[in-house]
Amino acid sequence: MSYSVGQVAGFAGVTVRTLHHYDEIGLLVPSERSHAGHRRYGDEDLDRLQQILFYRELGFPLDEVAALLDDPETDPRAHLRRQHELLTARIEKLQKMAAAVEHAMEARTMGINLTPEEKFEVFGDKDPEEHAEEAERRWGGTEAYAESQRRAARYSKDDWKRMQAEVASWGERYDTLMEAGEPATGERAMDMAEEHRQHISQWFYDCSYEIHRGLGEMYVSDERFKEFYDSMRPGLAEHLRDAITANAARHEA
Repeated sequence: MSYSVGQVAGFAGVTVRTLHHYDEIGLLVPSERSHAGHRRYGDEDLDRLQQILFYRELGFPLDEVAALLDDPETDPRAHLRRQHELLTARIEKLQKMAAAVEHAMEARTMGINLTPEEKFEVFGDKDPEEHAEEAERRWGGTEAYAESQRRAARYSKDDWKRMQAEVASWGERYDTLMEAGEPATGERAMDMAEEHRQHISQWFYDCSYEIHRGLGEMYVSDERFKEFYDSMRPGLAEHLRDAITANAARHEA
């Protein structure tokens, strides 16, 4: 059984022009030709096209798709396993993105007076709601949390951008500090930890040294916070935790 290029285009939801291109570059060469020289595709051709379209949907360029499919060391089942893993990861990411959009649309309940578009513009690929949810779960009944909500409700888009710029500047300087081999218990690291505490006090709530120590532990134990700080520099979350602890001891002594 074989199929014309038009039939295959209809099956796969691609254009005839796309199939012609795949043939021209050797990615999908039809296994048969009619007496008139027209392309005819067999079942194995359709299987290969399915693999091509899977990889294309996952963002692989055509040359990499060709290399993957023509690798003699890889059997078709390995391709399916790989694609299943990649698609599962894509689904999880899309689900998180959908949840982030839903949370952004509930900005009023979060007390942040921004549109969803502005929130994504400000925070890029970070989901501020993910941390906000965790904060509410941990401290929702406290005065510190209530004060944080009251302040955040008054912030404009420019306020959030300024806050983000401060965080970015702090992260770059902490990265430089670690690059220089400064210990977490050193003066420079403790000063950076103090700046971190004061940033929280300025923008959200009065962050005591006791509260700050608890936050430091959370930055290491909670994977979401750890990922945020380690994205600035690997190991930064633990280094900051230790600097926070040393800074608190310095000021409480």
